[in-house]
Amino acid sequence: MLRPLQSHERRPSLTAPRRVQPVRAARAFGRLVADKEDTRQVFEIMNALAGRSIDWGYQRLLQTPEGGAQAYGQVELSDRLQDRAWLDGFVAGTVGAAYRDFIDARSLSAYGLADESRKVADSEIEAAHPRAWYARRIRDVHDIWHVLTGYQTDALGEACVVAFSLPQTRSAGFGLIAAGAAVQFMRARTGHPCGRAVLQAWRSGRRAAWLPGQDYEALMAQPLEAARLRLKIARPTVYDAVPPAVRNAYQGAPG
Repeated sequence: MLRPLQSHERRPSLTAPRRVQPVRAARAFGRLVADKEDTRQVFEIMNALAGRSIDWGYQRLLQTPEGGAQAYGQVELSDRLQDRAWLDGFVAGTVGAAYRDFIDARSLSAYGLADESRKVADSEIEAAHPRAWYARRIRDVHDIWHVLTGYQTDALGEACVVAFSLPQTRSAGFGLIAAGAAVQFMRARTGHPCGRAVLQAWRSGRRAAWLPGQDYEALMAQPLEAARLRLKIARPTVYDAVPPAVRNAYQGAPG
Protein backbone atom coordinates (compact mmCIF):
# COMPACT_ATOMS: atom_id res chain seq x y z
CA MET A 1 0.00 0.00 0.00
CA LEU A 2 1.27 3.47 -0.81
CA ARG A 3 2.15 5.55 2.23
CA PRO A 4 0.22 8.83 2.60
CA LEU A 5 2.19 12.06 2.52
CA GLN A 6 1.59 13.32 6.03
CA SER A 7 0.91 17.01 6.59
CA HIS A 8 4.17 17.60 8.49
CA GLU A 9 6.11 16.43 5.41
CA ARG A 10 4.62 19.05 3.11
CA ARG A 11 6.91 21.85 1.94
CA PRO A 12 6.00 25.52 1.40
CA SER A 13 5.11 26.61 -2.10
CA LEU A 14 8.19 28.00 -3.84
CA THR A 15 7.02 29.24 -7.22
CA ALA A 16 5.14 32.25 -8.53
CA PRO A 17 1.77 31.76 -10.26
CA ARG A 18 2.26 29.11 -12.93
CA ARG A 19 2.53 30.24 -16.53
CA VAL A 20 0.82 28.31 -19.31
CA GLN A 21 3.12 25.96 -21.27
CA PRO A 22 1.30 24.94 -24.47
CA VAL A 23 4.27 23.20 -26.14
CA ARG A 24 4.84 21.02 -23.09
CA ALA A 25 1.14 20.19 -23.00
CA ALA A 26 1.06 19.28 -26.69
CA ARG A 27 4.01 16.92 -26.31
CA ALA A 28 2.45 15.25 -23.29
CA PHE A 29 -0.83 14.85 -25.18
CA GLY A 30 1.02 13.10 -28.01
CA ARG A 31 2.45 10.63 -25.51
CA LEU A 32 -1.01 10.12 -24.01
CA VAL A 33 -2.50 9.37 -27.44
CA ALA A 34 0.22 6.77 -27.98
CA ASP A 35 -0.45 5.15 -24.60
CA LYS A 36 -3.92 5.68 -23.14
CA GLU A 37 -2.80 4.11 -19.84
CA ASP A 38 0.01 6.62 -19.22
CA THR A 39 -1.72 8.57 -16.46
CA ARG A 40 1.38 10.61 -15.76
CA GLN A 41 0.85 12.47 -19.05
CA VAL A 42 -2.57 13.63 -17.84
CA PHE A 43 -0.91 15.34 -14.89
CA GLU A 44 1.80 16.76 -17.18
CA ILE A 45 -0.94 18.35 -19.29
CA MET A 46 -2.85 19.61 -16.27
CA ASN A 47 0.33 21.10 -14.78
CA ALA A 48 1.30 22.77 -18.05
CA LEU A 49 -2.12 24.35 -18.62
CA ALA A 50 -3.34 25.01 -15.07
CA GLY A 51 -2.92 28.76 -15.39
CA ARG A 52 -5.18 30.50 -12.86
CA SER A 53 -7.82 27.75 -12.75
CA ILE A 54 -6.80 26.62 -9.24
CA ASP A 55 -6.94 30.21 -7.97
CA TRP A 56 -10.39 30.63 -9.53
CA GLY A 57 -11.68 27.39 -8.01
CA TYR A 58 -10.30 28.06 -4.55
CA GLN A 59 -11.78 31.56 -4.48
CA ARG A 60 -15.15 30.21 -5.57
CA LEU A 61 -14.94 27.57 -2.84
CA LEU A 62 -14.53 30.31 -0.23
CA GLN A 63 -17.61 32.13 -1.50
CA THR A 64 -20.07 29.37 -0.58
CA PRO A 65 -20.98 28.36 2.99
CA GLU A 66 -20.42 24.65 2.36
CA GLY A 67 -17.24 25.25 0.40
CA GLY A 68 -15.90 27.60 3.03
CA ALA A 69 -16.39 24.89 5.63
CA GLN A 70 -14.50 22.43 3.42
CA ALA A 71 -11.64 24.90 2.99
CA TYR A 72 -11.52 25.51 6.74
CA GLY A 73 -11.40 21.79 7.54
CA GLN A 74 -8.95 20.93 4.75
CA VAL A 75 -9.77 17.22 4.85
CA GLU A 76 -7.33 15.25 2.70
CA LEU A 77 -9.71 13.21 0.56
CA SER A 78 -7.03 10.76 -0.54
CA ASP A 79 -6.54 9.70 3.09
CA ARG A 80 -10.29 9.45 3.64
CA LEU A 81 -10.87 7.46 0.47
CA GLN A 82 -8.06 5.07 1.40
CA ASP A 83 -9.73 4.29 4.74
CA ARG A 84 -11.12 0.82 4.02
CA ALA A 85 -13.12 0.57 7.24
CA TRP A 86 -14.86 3.83 6.35
CA LEU A 87 -15.63 2.67 2.81
CA ASP A 88 -16.92 -0.69 4.02
CA GLY A 89 -19.44 1.09 6.23
CA PHE A 90 -21.53 2.38 3.32
CA VAL A 91 -24.70 0.45 2.57
CA ALA A 92 -25.69 -0.68 -0.91
CA GLY A 93 -27.18 2.01 -3.10
CA THR A 94 -25.15 4.89 -1.65
CA VAL A 95 -22.50 6.91 -3.44
CA GLY A 96 -19.88 5.44 -1.11
CA ALA A 97 -20.88 1.84 -1.87
CA ALA A 98 -20.88 2.56 -5.61
CA TYR A 99 -17.43 4.14 -5.31
CA ARG A 100 -16.15 1.15 -3.31
CA ASP A 101 -17.42 -1.27 -5.96
CA PHE A 102 -16.00 0.93 -8.73
CA ILE A 103 -12.44 0.97 -7.39
CA ASP A 104 -12.49 -2.69 -6.29
CA ALA A 105 -13.54 -3.88 -9.75
CA ARG A 106 -10.61 -1.99 -11.31
CA SER A 107 -7.98 -2.37 -8.58
CA LEU A 108 -7.82 1.40 -8.19
CA SER A 109 -6.90 3.44 -5.13
CA ALA A 110 -6.82 7.07 -4.12
CA TYR A 111 -3.15 6.76 -3.19
CA GLY A 112 -2.36 5.28 -6.59
CA LEU A 113 -3.76 8.35 -8.32
CA ALA A 114 -1.90 10.63 -5.92
CA ASP A 115 1.35 8.81 -6.62
CA GLU A 116 0.95 9.40 -10.35
CA SER A 117 0.47 13.12 -9.77
CA ARG A 118 3.75 13.30 -7.83
CA LYS A 119 5.73 12.04 -10.83
CA VAL A 120 5.47 15.45 -12.51
CA ALA A 121 8.83 17.05 -11.81
CA ASP A 122 7.74 20.63 -11.09
CA SER A 123 4.37 19.86 -9.54
CA GLU A 124 3.52 21.61 -6.29
CA ILE A 125 0.38 19.61 -5.71
CA GLU A 126 1.75 18.36 -2.38
CA ALA A 127 2.77 21.80 -1.11
CA ALA A 128 1.65 23.13 2.27
CA HIS A 129 -0.62 25.74 0.74
CA PRO A 130 -4.42 26.15 0.61
CA ARG A 131 -4.44 26.25 -3.20
CA ALA A 132 -2.35 23.07 -3.35
CA TRP A 133 -4.91 21.46 -1.03
CA TYR A 134 -7.65 22.49 -3.47
CA ALA A 135 -5.64 21.01 -6.37
CA ARG A 136 -5.37 17.74 -4.44
CA ARG A 137 -9.11 17.85 -3.88
CA ILE A 138 -9.77 18.11 -7.63
CA ARG A 139 -7.37 15.22 -8.21
CA ASP A 140 -8.89 13.01 -5.52
CA VAL A 141 -12.54 13.35 -6.56
CA HIS A 142 -11.89 12.07 -10.10
CA ASP A 143 -13.15 8.54 -9.48
CA ILE A 144 -16.10 9.81 -7.45
CA TRP A 145 -17.07 11.89 -10.49
CA HIS A 146 -16.89 8.72 -12.57
CA VAL A 147 -19.45 7.19 -10.23
CA LEU A 148 -21.70 10.25 -10.13
CA THR A 149 -21.69 10.77 -13.90
CA GLY A 150 -21.97 7.11 -14.90
CA TYR A 151 -18.92 7.08 -17.18
CA GLN A 152 -16.65 4.04 -17.07
CA THR A 153 -12.84 3.93 -17.28
CA ASP A 154 -12.53 3.04 -20.96
CA ALA A 155 -10.95 5.68 -23.20
CA LEU A 156 -14.29 7.24 -24.13
CA GLY A 157 -15.49 7.26 -20.53
CA GLU A 158 -12.31 8.98 -19.38
CA ALA A 159 -12.68 11.56 -22.15
CA CYS A 160 -16.25 12.21 -21.04
CA VAL A 161 -15.33 12.68 -17.38
CA VAL A 162 -12.60 15.09 -18.46
CA ALA A 163 -15.10 16.99 -20.65
CA PHE A 164 -17.52 17.14 -17.70
CA SER A 165 -14.67 18.46 -15.54
CA LEU A 166 -13.80 21.34 -17.89
CA PRO A 167 -16.70 23.69 -16.99
CA GLN A 168 -16.52 22.55 -13.38
CA THR A 169 -12.86 23.57 -13.01
CA ARG A 170 -12.09 25.92 -15.93
CA SER A 171 -8.81 24.08 -16.42
CA ALA A 172 -7.55 24.28 -20.01
CA GLY A 173 -5.83 20.92 -19.49
CA PHE A 174 -9.20 19.21 -19.30
CA GLY A 175 -10.20 21.05 -22.46
CA LEU A 176 -7.18 19.84 -24.42
CA ILE A 177 -7.62 16.22 -23.36
CA ALA A 178 -11.37 16.18 -24.04
CA ALA A 179 -11.13 17.90 -27.43
CA GLY A 180 -8.14 15.82 -28.51
CA ALA A 181 -9.82 12.56 -27.52
CA ALA A 182 -13.01 13.52 -29.36
CA VAL A 183 -10.98 14.20 -32.53
CA GLN A 184 -9.19 10.86 -32.20
CA PHE A 185 -12.48 9.01 -31.91
CA MET A 186 -13.93 10.82 -34.91
CA ARG A 187 -10.84 9.95 -36.95
CA ALA A 188 -11.35 6.30 -36.01
CA ARG A 189 -14.73 6.34 -37.82
CA THR A 190 -16.31 3.85 -35.44
CA GLY A 191 -19.79 4.53 -36.79
CA HIS A 192 -20.94 5.45 -33.28
CA PRO A 193 -21.52 8.88 -31.67
CA CYS A 194 -18.27 9.03 -29.68
CA GLY A 195 -17.68 12.70 -30.39
CA ARG A 196 -21.24 13.57 -29.41
CA ALA A 197 -20.80 11.62 -26.17
CA VAL A 198 -17.89 13.91 -25.23
CA LEU A 199 -19.93 16.99 -26.16
CA GLN A 200 -22.86 15.79 -24.06
CA ALA A 201 -20.52 15.30 -21.09
CA TRP A 202 -19.28 18.89 -21.42
CA ARG A 203 -22.86 20.16 -21.49
CA SER A 204 -23.70 18.05 -18.47
CA GLY A 205 -20.77 19.58 -16.59
CA ARG A 206 -22.07 23.07 -17.40
CA ARG A 207 -25.56 22.32 -16.15
CA ALA A 208 -24.68 20.36 -13.03
CA ALA A 209 -24.20 21.83 -9.59
CA TRP A 210 -20.66 22.88 -8.76
CA LEU A 211 -19.13 19.62 -7.53
CA PRO A 212 -15.77 20.91 -6.15
CA GLY A 213 -17.66 22.63 -3.35
CA GLN A 214 -19.52 19.56 -2.11
CA ASP A 215 -19.02 17.98 1.31
CA TYR A 216 -17.78 14.60 0.04
CA GLU A 217 -17.81 12.87 3.39
CA ALA A 218 -21.54 13.60 3.63
CA LEU A 219 -22.14 12.96 -0.07
CA MET A 220 -20.74 9.44 0.11
CA ALA A 221 -23.51 8.42 2.53
CA GLN A 222 -26.31 9.65 0.27
CA PRO A 223 -28.27 7.39 -2.10
CA LEU A 224 -26.60 7.55 -5.50
CA GLU A 225 -29.69 8.34 -7.54
CA ALA A 226 -30.85 10.99 -5.09
CA ALA A 227 -27.38 12.58 -5.20
CA ARG A 228 -27.45 12.68 -8.99
CA LEU A 229 -30.85 14.34 -8.91
CA ARG A 230 -29.81 16.91 -6.31
CA LEU A 231 -26.62 17.73 -8.19
CA LYS A 232 -28.44 17.96 -11.53
CA ILE A 233 -26.22 15.36 -13.19
CA ALA A 234 -27.87 14.06 -16.37
CA ARG A 235 -27.67 10.47 -17.50
CA PRO A 236 -24.95 9.84 -20.14
CA THR A 237 -27.40 8.66 -22.79
CA VAL A 238 -25.10 9.18 -25.79
CA TYR A 239 -22.19 7.41 -24.11
CA ASP A 240 -24.47 4.54 -23.11
CA ALA A 241 -25.46 4.15 -26.77
CA VAL A 242 -21.85 3.44 -27.77
CA PRO A 243 -21.09 -0.32 -27.57
CA PRO A 244 -18.45 -1.14 -24.95
CA ALA A 245 -16.43 -2.94 -27.63
CA VAL A 246 -15.61 0.34 -29.40
CA ARG A 247 -15.18 2.68 -26.43
CA ASN A 248 -11.42 2.12 -26.48
CA ALA A 249 -11.06 2.47 -30.26
CA TYR A 250 -9.47 5.55 -31.74
CA GLN A 251 -7.04 6.12 -34.60
CA GLY A 252 -8.22 2.80 -35.94
CA ALA A 253 -6.86 0.94 -32.92
CA PRO A 254 -8.69 -2.17 -31.78
CA GLY A 255 -11.19 -1.71 -28.98
